Amino acid sequence: MSSPASAADSHPIADVSGDVPASLCEREPHVPADRLVAEMVPPPRFDAVRFDNYLPDPNQPSQAQAVTVLRGFAGTLGADGAEAGVKKRWFRRGGERASGPSGVYLDGGYGVGKTHLLASLWHAAPAPRERKAFGTFVELTNLVGALGFQQAVTALSGHRLLCIDEFELDDPGDTVLVSTLLGKLADAGVKLAATSNTLPGKLGEGRFAASDFMREIQGLSARFQAQRIDGEDYRHRGLPQAPAPYSDEEVTEAAYATPAASLDDFGPLVDHLSRVHPSRYGALCDGIGAVFLRGVAPVTDQATALRLVVLADRLYDREVPVMASGVPFDRVFSEEMLKGGYRKKYFRAISRLTALARDAGRPTNG
Repeated sequence: MSSPASAADSHPIADVSGDVPASLCEREPHVPADRLVAEMVPPPRFDAVRFDNYLPDPNQPSQAQAVTVLRGFAGTLGADGAEAGVKKRWFRRGGERASGPSGVYLDGGYGVGKTHLLASLWHAAPAPRERKAFGTFVELTNLVGALGFQQAVTALSGHRLLCIDEFELDDPGDTVLVSTLLGKLADAGVKLAATSNTLPGKLGEGRFAASDFMREIQGLSARFQAQRIDGEDYRHRGLPQAPAPYSDEEVTEAAYATPAASLDDFGPLVDHLSRVHPSRYGALCDGIGAVFLRGVAPVTDQATALRLVVLADRLYDREVPVMASGVPFDRVFSEEMLKGGYRKKYFRAISRLTALARDAGRPTNG
């Protein structure tokens, strides 16, 4: 078994050697609302992604097709009347649709590279950084909650592109809120791109169903070109399942030997997450280069499980390796949960936590 401290060595983190590991349980971050829009950019994990370094599976032609579609969509985002301050409408007078697709909706299972492609679109869009935004569906709803609906419309209406990762249809209230917001932004000339994270029981196994989507978000689907992306989770292609956990002693020793580490017991941490708004989970991880958890155990309720999903997303975005004792991450969610309405979220969390656990156990290069 390789030294888990080597995972931290491969990440650009502050050198705080000799310090006692931080505790996420002792952090209660507060994020000013005016930072939220400025920070709506692809997370660090996706800083370097581009269409050119997306590797389509040759056995899944829809992946290469998605690249072609998105390259073409990016080409519609260049300077035009909107850049000169003229508001471009989705539909011209008389009902004639403006040229080019109004939006693109990427639909597929977890781990097929949807976020890679969405971030690549953001990078490829020929617009200033401050005129394009990228965030998850949850981050977008948090933005509206922090700013208020009208201020959120004002803050985003000058953008050329809004990318929404993990669009969710499992909360009717949030769905209606965001669909109304997107309608306002559409009327202001903002183009949209999204990836799907729908309830399988409502929309099928990762497949975009236009009629259901139209009912759920009041016809907004008519503005999107749906692009299906098939394939298996790239993080697991030819790789083993979740690695075996370490012992409590190994986790503790490695945490003290790793710069910028956090060390927590799993039970108290998931309890603490219930007292921190999910919009702050990213800030909760600020400055943390590696997470060490003792006593990972199966979660017993859905609210806890969904909070763990958000934490897994933020750690994955930031490429923070996770070393843990207890049960392996593919046993954190119960069989009942993995068969329920939120199972796509749980499978995504397992996939991402497994990748981060592998990062914590990989050998030092060189």
